[in-house]
Amino acid sequence: MTEATVCHIAALDVGTTYLRCFVLDENCTVKGSAADAVELLNPQPGYFEIEPENLWRKIVKVITESIRNAKLTPADITCLTISTQRCTFLTWNHRTNEYYHNFITWKDLRADELVQQWNSSCSLRLMNGFSYSLYLLTRNARFLAGSVLKLMNSQVTPRLLHEIRHNKRLQQALREKTARLELLDSWILYKLRSGNGIDPDVEHITDITSSTATGLFDPFTLSWSPLMRWMFGIDSRILPRVVENSYKNFGHVHPSAFGLEWNNTKIPIAASLSDQTAAMWGSQCFATGNVKVTMGTGAFLNLVTGSDCKAVISGMYPLVAWQLNHKSKHPDTIYCIEGAAHDFGTVVTWAQSCGLFESPADTADIAESVPDTNDVYFMPAFSGLGPPVNDYRAASGFIGMTPSTTKAHLVRALLESIVFRVVQLIESAEQETGQKLKVIKVDGGVSRNDFVCQFLADASGLCVERAECSESSIMGATFLAGINHGIWHTLDDLRRFRNVERVFEPQPKHINLIASRMEKWSRAIERFSSWY
Repeated sequence: MTEATVCHIAALDVGTTYLRCFVLDENCTVKGSAADAVELLNPQPGYFEIEPENLWRKIVKVITESIRNAKLTPADITCLTISTQRCTFLTWNHRTNEYYHNFITWKDLRADELVQQWNSSCSLRLMNGFSYSLYLLTRNARFLAGSVLKLMNSQVTPRLLHEIRHNKRLQQALREKTARLELLDSWILYKLRSGNGIDPDVEHITDITSSTATGLFDPFTLSWSPLMRWMFGIDSRILPRVVENSYKNFGHVHPSAFGLEWNNTKIPIAASLSDQTAAMWGSQCFATGNVKVTMGTGAFLNLVTGSDCKAVISGMYPLVAWQLNHKSKHPDTIYCIEGAAHDFGTVVTWAQSCGLFESPADTADIAESVPDTNDVYFMPAFSGLGPPVNDYRAASGFIGMTPSTTKAHLVRALLESIVFRVVQLIESAEQETGQKLKVIKVDGGVSRNDFVCQFLADASGLCVERAECSESSIMGATFLAGINHGIWHTLDDLRRFRNVERVFEPQPKHINLIASRMEKWSRAIERFSSWY
């Protein structure tokens, strides 16, 4: 592309709460946008689903409306790029359009009993022990990772096993070999490329950053793990083929997916990547040691480890950060380690529903209206406590309330608690990698809260960097599409598009006091542990 070329990239981001589409030009200026809420179904306690065809209608709507909002036509779009939430999946017969169940989201807990049974089973203990023995013999990091392997509710594996055990229509389809599994990205790619099913023979693919966190994928071998057949009886033939993020054959948007206005268009799909990889790119975490924390529905810390796939034992996990193949026959694979606190924005939403405040935007002022929590602490464990605690049977709740406790104390305790969870992730990442971090780049809706960012800086002792643009997933998907499509050529070309809005620096006078509060909060974990 020449500098005079006018380009328009349509960037679709499908998250847990919202889906958005932005149209940006070659200077990353937003020309138009549209958004809609993701309708999250809760058919029974612990179940969180998305009805697929309703989601598809919303995807078509936001893409169409964003282009109109930009005062453009579909023919003006240079390419499309996709960012999606991970570990949300469905099974279906793509030829008859029969869904065996709705999308089961990453927050779903229907397989919790199965997870607990499996993680306490003799089979898993034997496999962990055998893996550790192999590690002692070979010093191969893959076997060290296997020695601490456990199932997690957020992975696809246990929820898929649950459906295979209980869904009779899926059982029959698997016997007849008519079922296949779709991750959210592979389903959207199929819908776009096939014209909503007109051409059912389009390639069944998923990008590597969407597959890597499923629990079915081995980041050390860069392939679907043979363990899923040996241990769980899952046939890998129902899964999409894994491709790199620079895949040249993502294809084009089939005009029939959208209607008459799209006739005679041939819009390339330039990139597909997971939301956390998109956030890393949007935060421009390109170098080894760079770290970002996405503060959305959950909090996700990703620390780039470069070409080294690290075996981690604290409950964090190694993932493929991205994989590109622009200059050589073999793709360059960049890894990261990730840790998650699944109840982050969820805690804020819950507190709002309980009437502790009218709007999340008010929480910073409310928290700052009192000097501390008056010795009240909150445990944010609606989904249990992840690394480094790794107690998925922990309970949520306040502790230390007295007659003098006010709403402001409760709100401050809530915000402090979610920051303490992030600090735990930061400390685990430093211990696992041996690196001393200096700067944390934050993004996501909760990162706009000044109290949370300053408290994170004080509690971690690190500088917290917040960009002007809070849409890091949109920007990251745009950056990768632009590189793949030749709009930009190097990572350095992207530097000018990220402007830092504010750096929150740790305040020495608060560090010791906050450290003592966090130590007391950590002791409170014992009170809430193994409750369920």
